[in-house]
Amino acid sequence: MQRWWTIAAGALMLTGCLKPATIETEDPWVRLPAVAGRPASGYFTLHGGATSTSLVAVSADRAIRTEMHRSMTANGAMTMQPVRDLPLPAHGTIRFAPGGLHLMIFGLDPAMKKGDSTILTFTFADGSRLERKAWAVGAGDPAPD
Repeated sequence: MQRWWTIAAGALMLTGCLKPATIETEDPWVRLPAVAGRPASGYFTLHGGATSTSLVAVSADRAIRTEMHRSMTANGAMTMQPVRDLPLPAHGTIRFAPGGLHLMIFGLDPAMKKGDSTILTFTFADGSRLERKAWAVGAGDPAPD
């Protein structure tokens, strides 16, 4: 009898270690442009769910257009290249961070200030969508913790 309880307790403890069955976001934020009228940038981490898919678009409710980009160094110069879609493996991670993958947010609401928020809508190849609030950070301010 005690062995059964030990197995049951172990199984319950392991369920806390399982990764989520659905896609989740972590720490979405937007860096406001240093110059009015220029694009803002957006960052976040995505954690894949139980099945593989691809991130095909991200939109912001307070912007005209949003594009996914990748920063890279070519011939000693930093460049950016648009990204059409990004594979998100089951239980995998995609990280949008300064100097790498990022959002270019065009036509951001000029009334948006540090501490305000926008809703990012993530669209996946399987047709699913995920909405999350992203907080605005000033152009010269450090990234949020």
